[in-house]
Amino acid sequence: MEQLLWILGGGVLMTAVALVGAVSFLVPDETLRRVALPLVAFSAGSLLGGAFFHMLPAALHETGHGAGPFVWMVAGFTVFLGVEQFLHWHHCHHETADCHATLPPLILLGDAIHNFLGGLAIAGTFLIDVRLGVVTWLAAAAHELPQELGNFAVLIHSGWSRRKALLWTVASQSTFLAGGLATWFGARGLDTSAIVAFAAGNFVYIAASDLVPEVNRNRDARRNVIHFGAFLLGAGVLLALRVLVPHAH
Repeated sequence: MEQLLWILGGGVLMTAVALVGAVSFLVPDETLRRVALPLVAFSAGSLLGGAFFHMLPAALHETGHGAGPFVWMVAGFTVFLGVEQFLHWHHCHHETADCHATLPPLILLGDAIHNFLGGLAIAGTFLIDVRLGVVTWLAAAAHELPQELGNFAVLIHSGWSRRKALLWTVASQSTFLAGGLATWFGARGLDTSAIVAFAAGNFVYIAASDLVPEVNRNRDARRNVIHFGAFLLGAGVLLALRVLVPHAH
């Protein structure tokens, strides 16, 4: 029962991490627009960093050598390509439409999958040792803070209101708790390596196909340098977490 309480508490607190977007309510609109694209670039770097520095290595660690995780990663990339093609057709209905309506659903779906997997994994560490669970939760929270802020910025940049973006980021973050409860109620034997690699493919697709093109549209050299630096910072933060916090998986 003590382990269940830790899993519940960790899930609720991780959901609250998404409230980091609430700081935007204190920022003037002009300032928010100015920082939106750098945060989009930061989000792209953090998504790629999460996929290549954390999720794919975790899948490889579970399966050992072999092409399996890479196959699942390509499958995740391909499925999200198909999902976006459908969303483009559903929202735009013609090839030339510049339709930003597709990006928020992809961001939220990818984040929900990622959070569910994180809930599965971290609940498993609580079942092994509560102290290990706490350390792993702290590492995951350090990963989620910049990523959730970046995701919130993407939603704002896509035209969503701050209130709507905040509600939906909290909703996608709540799948962390669902994953933890799934582990507690019988999913302990589930092989998550394929799902982790699949979700990594989702993240690579979103970062490379949707976010990077958004920041590449700017023609101002100074702002491009800022965006590039934000991208490197996002990837660098995730690399630092990988090196400095080995219990992140």
